[in-house]
Amino acid sequence: MGGGRGTRLYPLTKLRCKPAVPLGGKYRLVDIPISNCINSGYNQIYLLSQFNTESLHRHIADAYRFDRFGRGYVEILSAEQTEHGDDWYQGTADAVRRNMIHFHAKPQDVFVILSGDQLYRMDFTKMVEEHLERGADVTVAAKPVPLSEASGLGLLRVGENAKIVDFVEKPTDPEVISRLVPPELKAGEGIEDRCLASMGIYVFTATAMEDALKGDATDFGKEIIPSLVEKKDIRCHIFDDYWEDIGTVKAFFDANLQLTDEVPAFDFYEGERPIYNRPDILPTAKLGKCLVTRTIIASGSMIGESTLNRCVLGERSMVGDGCNLESVVMVGADFYEDHADPNIPELGVGHGAQIQDAIIDKNARIGKNVFLSPKGLEEGWADAGENVYIRDGILIVTKNGVVADGVRIGNP
Repeated sequence: MGGGRGTRLYPLTKLRCKPAVPLGGKYRLVDIPISNCINSGYNQIYLLSQFNTESLHRHIADAYRFDRFGRGYVEILSAEQTEHGDDWYQGTADAVRRNMIHFHAKPQDVFVILSGDQLYRMDFTKMVEEHLERGADVTVAAKPVPLSEASGLGLLRVGENAKIVDFVEKPTDPEVISRLVPPELKAGEGIEDRCLASMGIYVFTATAMEDALKGDATDFGKEIIPSLVEKKDIRCHIFDDYWEDIGTVKAFFDANLQLTDEVPAFDFYEGERPIYNRPDILPTAKLGKCLVTRTIIASGSMIGESTLNRCVLGERSMVGDGCNLESVVMVGADFYEDHADPNIPELGVGHGAQIQDAIIDKNARIGKNVFLSPKGLEEGWADAGENVYIRDGILIVTKNGVVADGVRIGNP
């Protein structure tokens, strides 16, 4: 599912949809669920998209070209006008309902419904096998989470044989949340109460899917799943490993920077279950006499005599001399610039720039001797030209944004 507006990720979603947001220097969020599918042996994948889809479609076309003899595909299904309607998808369930005609499902088929904007590694075959062994109609993947993180998630309670007996979408009432805490997840030494939160990952039998979509419910988490608790055999699959919903700017920022840890919670370097991407034909990154610590630098980048600490630099990232980057996610660029325009800064970060706690989106231009920090600034646009935005305590230079030489934004 990749059709949401991603308003909480704005301005990263100003010119792209959430699944197309770059991640980890060379990937996009959508590479995570697609790679999990491929690593699980599932290669018939539909991607339901809607908003700002151009870069997503281009990435899918470049990255996922299957052997025609293997019958695999990643097929994009965008919202379309038909004789039955001409409006946008109204939610996740509505998107699936409108595309059932394209799936050609048989009664014995199984649907695995995924989100396009989460960071995790999961073998879906375990969940599907568990679903089939139990003879369930629906299985919901759930992760134990602390109560302090529970209010923004769908919470569930299970009875015997992992049967879901209660499901509440994004509760805010502390009493409702506390009633969903099972005995085995009660507070222990140094650990607060936990409850089971839906990961937005579902397994449906084809017949259960068709039945669930007969009405006019538009969303799986808000409507479909709660309505099925008493009508269908709906079970829970427990997943107790790293999982992050990249729903906010801070979540995106933290998920990228944790990749620089000595032992990251999510590791792109795992050989047996790789995260796939489009072919890389860029030259090796080139570094000058610089000081680099806990930093990821993608192909095609050129770094001058500068200092970088806890940074993630995407493909074709350009950093001049005398720069100091501290906790910076730099998305990089789509192209190399052969003939620079003297009226605007060159692509990347100019000489002498000092930048901290920032996201520099794709194709941004930051001039010489610029200072950028979110400290002391309120949320919203930080400049008249709408090139710099503050959100969740993080400074964002927008995609294609320009920051002129000598500009100072924020406090040291």
